[in-house]
Order: sequence, then structure tokens, then C-alpha cells
Amino acid sequence: MPIKSQAQRRKFAELLMKGEISEEVYERWNREAGSKVLPERVKPKTQSATSRKAGKRKAGKETTSRSRREKKKR
Repeated sequence: MPIKSQAQRRKFAELLMKGEISEEVYERWNREAGSKVLPERVKPKTQSATSRKAGKRKAGKETTSRSRREKKKR
């Protein structure tokens, strides 16, 4: 898992100092990031509009377009 931000780099260095991760693990993650300039923080990806709608659906019986049309006729 390469380090993706400066905040992660600081956090992993702190874990190394506490002894919670080994020096080999820290070096491997740091090496994979290379010498490129990293952002201070990485923002999570936003959900697309379709995935937000899908998450709001109520659990229960699946309705089909045909059954919805029949309900409108009633």
C-alpha cells in the first residue's frame, strides 16, 4: 500500500516511532510513493448520482415497470 498523502506519511512515521509497524514496512510504503510531491490530504471519491439513488431505495419487493404501470391505472 503506497503512501498517498503527506498526512499518511506523518502518521506512518509516528507508528514507526511507537513501534507499531516495522521499519521494513514503513520503508516499503514510503519507497512505493517515491519522491513525488504528495498532496497534504486525499479526499474520498464522491458518489455518482445513480449510486446515491440506489442507496436510498427501500428494502423490500422489487417492482417492475409493468407493475408500476398497473398501479397507476388503478
